[in-house]
Amino acid sequence: MTGGAFDALAAILLIPIAAAAVLALLPGYRVTSRLNVAACLLTMLAALSLFVTDRPEPGQYLLVDDLNIVFIVLNTFVGFTTSVFSASYIAHELETGRLTPTYLRFYHAMYQIMMFGMNLAFVSNNIGLMWVAVELATLTTVLMVGIYRTHEALEAAWKYFILGSVGIALALFGTILVYMTARPVMGEGNDAMVWTLLIGRAAEFDPALLNVAFVFLLLGYGTKVGLAPLHAWLPDAHAEGPTPISAVLSGLLLNVALYAVLRFKILLAASPQAIAPGPLMVTMGLTSLVFASFMLYRRRDIKRMFAYSSIEHMGIIAFAFGMGGPLANFAGLLHMVMHSLTKSAIFYAVGHIAQVKGTQKIADIRGLTESHPGLGWGLVVGVVAIAGLPPLGIFMSEFLVVTSTFARQPLLAIPLVFGLLVGFGALLLRLGGLAFGEPSGGLGKSHASYAPMYAHLALVLAAGVYLPPPLVSWFQHVARLLG
Repeated sequence: MTGGAFDALAAILLIPIAAAAVLALLPGYRVTSRLNVAACLLTMLAALSLFVTDRPEPGQYLLVDDLNIVFIVLNTFVGFTTSVFSASYIAHELETGRLTPTYLRFYHAMYQIMMFGMNLAFVSNNIGLMWVAVELATLTTVLMVGIYRTHEALEAAWKYFILGSVGIALALFGTILVYMTARPVMGEGNDAMVWTLLIGRAAEFDPALLNVAFVFLLLGYGTKVGLAPLHAWLPDAHAEGPTPISAVLSGLLLNVALYAVLRFKILLAASPQAIAPGPLMVTMGLTSLVFASFMLYRRRDIKRMFAYSSIEHMGIIAFAFGMGGPLANFAGLLHMVMHSLTKSAIFYAVGHIAQVKGTQKIADIRGLTESHPGLGWGLVVGVVAIAGLPPLGIFMSEFLVVTSTFARQPLLAIPLVFGLLVGFGALLLRLGGLAFGEPSGGLGKSHASYAPMYAHLALVLAAGVYLPPPLVSWFQHVARLLG
């Protein structure tokens, strides 16, 4: 492990932990919010430095490879932009009395612990450590969802905790089964849990036990991904928690659980006698897509509506990875990145909207492009992007998913396109009232910066127009690794 690579990897993990310890002690909102932003910026810079330093050699516990560096960089970037959005958003919550200084100190400390947990999950080379990291990230977001201490927020946090605990228990059992199937081959001890060692000898494992393990892992981590019918915690958590946490949940935390599923999918694919993991992922992905697309029509709360949009898009991503192959995997990776950038931008807009209008009810929000043009048009671009219209990046990824499906499994393309069209109609139907027409609701001014929202949307637009060849080559390489 080279010095520069080791330093960058250590910084990705140590900066959030050190910042959390300091933030837990510091009083005052201005100082803590700026320190939170600074810590996220430093973590992001450390992640980006992995591109210019030699990759560290895999260790017993930590790993940086072509697959997880995609997730690490995306995670730290969205974590940074969300901290910038959070600084102004939470300031308003403090002014209105919805949050107290004590809760703010807790909020910023938990934000950094959450970032630590997600980063640790991505760089873990030990499947047990990865499970612990996912659980840590989940528990911190549970606490942050309930931070308003209202009846609805506490109920949402409790539901999230209960369903998340069921999911993580299933994932733990699946992890134990992987250890049990590896132990006769790898021997007792830590080696039977190190992913880079497991992948090298997966062909020798008992395929029957490996099959059972993957089913539990898919159900367990699938709960965290928000795949139907394991999604019930997600709409409530989005609707009742602080909007920055909604952005992190949709843009980042769902990806953490998806990453865990992909690691075990690669492991299963390395065992010739094991079942193909693709059909299970395709089934759950299509179910989530079609179910969430219809549910978009019934939502009355703007944050809850975009929570179901997240379920829809995680279904598309799971479907793409389940189909497998170079093109579908490429589309899945691209869609994951575009969804994270777009959905977090939408939640930035929604957070400002809820503050200036004083409500999250869709019926009470009208004419945003007239009353708040910068905010309204940002929401329009975000919804057009997430609906899959050209020339934005999600159009490209959805086009690749559909074309690869038509080429290989034409019958599966029917429910896929049907779900996409249903969701498309629902989003455009809602957008008409929200953005256009006679303004209604509060007419207060937002003093927050729109820079994080527009930065994300600019990246999504740029990706839809032109993908740099080095980025395409990198994604193609990772797509081949996924099988």
